[in-house]
Amino acid sequence: MAHVSLPSPASPNVRMRERRGDLSPREFAASVRRAAREIGEHVSCDARYVGRVESGEIRRPNYAYERVFRHMFPGASLADLGFTPRGESRRAAVLPAPRDEENDDVQRRTFLAGGPLAVVTALSWDGPAHAQSSPAAQDAAVHPLGAAPSAVGPGSGAVPDPGTLPQPNVRVGLREVGEVESAVRQIRLLDDVHGADTLFERAGHTLRSTYQLLNCGTYTAQVEQRLQASAGELAISVGWLAHDSGRLAEARSLYAEALATARMAGDSALEAHAFCNTAFLARDAGRPREAVRAAQAARSAAADLGSARLQSLLALREAGGWALLRDRGSCLKALGESRSAFEQGPAEADPEWMSFFNEAELAGLTAQCWAALGEFEAAAEWAERAIALQPAHFVRNRTLYTAELAHDQLGRGAVVEAAHSGSSAVALLSQVRSTRIRGMVSATAERMRQHRSVPEVSDFLERYELAIAS
Repeated sequence: MAHVSLPSPASPNVRMRERRGDLSPREFAASVRRAAREIGEHVSCDARYVGRVESGEIRRPNYAYERVFRHMFPGASLADLGFTPRGESRRAAVLPAPRDEENDDVQRRTFLAGGPLAVVTALSWDGPAHAQSSPAAQDAAVHPLGAAPSAVGPGSGAVPDPGTLPQPNVRVGLREVGEVESAVRQIRLLDDVHGADTLFERAGHTLRSTYQLLNCGTYTAQVEQRLQASAGELAISVGWLAHDSGRLAEARSLYAEALATARMAGDSALEAHAFCNTAFLARDAGRPREAVRAAQAARSAAADLGSARLQSLLALREAGGWALLRDRGSCLKALGESRSAFEQGPAEADPEWMSFFNEAELAGLTAQCWAALGEFEAAAEWAERAIALQPAHFVRNRTLYTAELAHDQLGRGAVVEAAHSGSSAVALLSQVRSTRIRGMVSATAERMRQHRSVPEVSDFLERYELAIAS
């Protein structure tokens, strides 16, 4: 038997290193993602992936990366880029070829613990968000994974009709992944406008179906990577709907599921997102130390992602925890870090889910920190700034900031101003379906009852009671 000389699996890919030039691994990863978008492809390239390529660990990119690299370096073959050509065996025939977890374009299964996620009914998100402004319009849309509505709810004991879920061994391709990604986007768009109450009850089945695809489907490495990321993002989106609609325990479970998915997939961007929402939830649930720890974990996970805006939001999450702990120094430090990061501006690496995070949101979250510290003068100023900066079509957030302003004005003793702001929030409530925001207005109304003899307060309370009754 002839001796075959084999290259070491760890032989560096000097040609790809040369192509990177003076760019850092993070900068080169950003250029790869940008090139992917130019040709309608999706890759989750980061500095870690670049390092694996240059070290020789990835000897042959999957088809998505190959198309992107060919777009970036026209005329270059895989061999020109230092990779093993697809027609060439990686090992001599006399030796068994080890499984290449990153690049083998083979069918495989990934098993995730998705059982607890079967919580609610079917989601329908086809069509633009503006066409789905009412529950009836949303119900008329077609479920992206082909599932019919069911009557399953948390604790109901009911089980969805198995025929509505993906069947075992179903072949999962880019079309199905695209539908999951589309569902995530539609949830975010509709939540930005309306709030979570009616959305949560119809999103859980899509989440169950997605994890069923991961549990029982067969797919390529490229599909697996995107499906894991999409499943995690969907779990976070449904978790946020649970949070905003007052189902805090369910939200915590969903965020934990997303975090587990991120850890198993080695997806630091998804991990940062899951910890970010966990920090927000912990603050609202009255667990400030957990909020601080989760925010710090998120900042650590996001350290190499190249998004200053993400770091800004995560610093705000940490500041919110410190504020509830009445640690003014730590809170102001985190607020300063948030502002500095925000002023670095947007970047290619900013996550898609952060579309809500603008200067108005930064101002609104800053207002909440000052209010938690008991400094209502500053809180009211920041809340007013948030209202002025928020685009008119984001009705949900305008209502949130207006409710925050009423709370802060009442905190500083400006009863009449608080009544006017409360009335403005009540006027917007009919367009918003958020238990969390309604709870804020309700808390302000309860505190205002002792001032009912003030005409403006009496008018506010009457408007509020009519709104609740309707």
